[in-house]
Parts: sequence; C-alpha cells; structure tokens
Amino acid sequence: AGLGEFRIRDLNDEINKLLREKGHWEYRIKELGGPDYARIGPKMLDHEGKEVPGNRGYKYFGAAKDLPGVRELFEKEPLPPPRKTRAELMKDIDAEYYGYRDEDDGILEPLEQEHEKKVIAEAVEKWKMEREARLARGEEEEEDIYAVHEEESDEEGGKEREGEDGQQKFIAHVPVPTQQEIEEALVRRKKMELLQKYASETLLAQSEEAKTLMGL
Repeated sequence: AGLGEFRIRDLNDEINKLLREKGHWEYRIKELGGPDYARIGPKMLDHEGKEVPGNRGYKYFGAAKDLPGVRELFEKEPLPPPRKTRAELMKDIDAEYYGYRDEDDGILEPLEQEHEKKVIAEAVEKWKMEREARLARGEEEEEDIYAVHEEESDEEGGKEREGEDGQQKFIAHVPVPTQQEIEEALVRRKKMELLQKYASETLLAQSEEAKTLMGL
C-alpha cells in the first residue's frame, strides 16, 4: 500500500497482462494436443484476485482492491425489499379500497346534495336570463317540433293506438300499410323476380300484353 496509487495500478495492470498471456499459452498447448492446464493447472494466483461484479476478466490484487474508486465497486448493493405475493396483496383489497364505503361516514352525501342544488340553481338562473334576453330582443320562444296536439292529429290523418290501460302508445302522421298489404306486396315482388329469372322475352311480352288488356 505504501507504493502509491499510480505504482499499484501499474503493477496490477502488469499482473493482468501476464495472466492473459498465460491463458493464451495454455490454450495453444491444448490446441497442439498437450494437457489442458486451464482445467488441471494451479489457480492460486487467480483466486487471490477479485473481479468487479459485471466486469469479468480483469482482477484486482492486494492493495489494488483498496484503491479509491475500486473499493466502492466491491461494496454489495442492498438487497431489494421482498416482493409481496398475490395473496398478500389481495388481503388489503376490500369494498373500502374501491370507494364503496365513502358515504358511510355521513359527510360526503350532504356535501354532494348541497353541490347538486347549487348546480341546478345556477342552471335555472342561466336559463331564465337567456329567456329574458331573447324576449327583450323580440325573439319568439322555440317551439317543440316533437309536441303532438290533438287537433293536429285529427287534421293530418294521424292514427292513434291506445293500449288496454288507455294510455297513448303511438301516433302516426303518415299512412301505415296493414299486414295484409305488406304480404301482397311481397308476393308480387317474388312473382316478378321469378318471371325475370325463368321466363323468356316472348312470355314477358305476352304477360305485359295480357295485363294491358285486363287493365292491370
């Protein structure tokens, strides 16, 4: 340790360089058919060195392990806190976790009712001010186009259907075909499709002529 930081680093680099050269010779001896010294040879010098976690290959020996910046690399990181299992996490999940019991204390509900009344009052006041402004400008109030009056229902030929309880169910302002008329229209359409598919041009001409004579 008394050699100084720079001298210690130089000596540690020299040791690592000799170790790499030793490894190359061992590999070459094995390649030529000799014994595998990397497996059976002594490794006392290698065991004296210490590698930085995550940096395999370079070793620190002796006082080099206590050099500034190197000591911190060998300090073990604190273990992460143990992870909870799914069963342990589910123990804390209840109705209160999802907010279903927020109103049990009797505080939230009165506040919500008070806020709701305030919002409704503001909306009504805003509507009244807009209505008065329209009347002041001479604009007429908007008419509900969906409103149905009794006199309009009779004049426009509307049909009113009432249920057994006497309540109004449906009001039609256009002629509505009956079920029989719909079935007859479907039959006529089916006949025309069959004629167009199977009949020849001559038969179609004869059919049109027959319809003309019969006034259909």
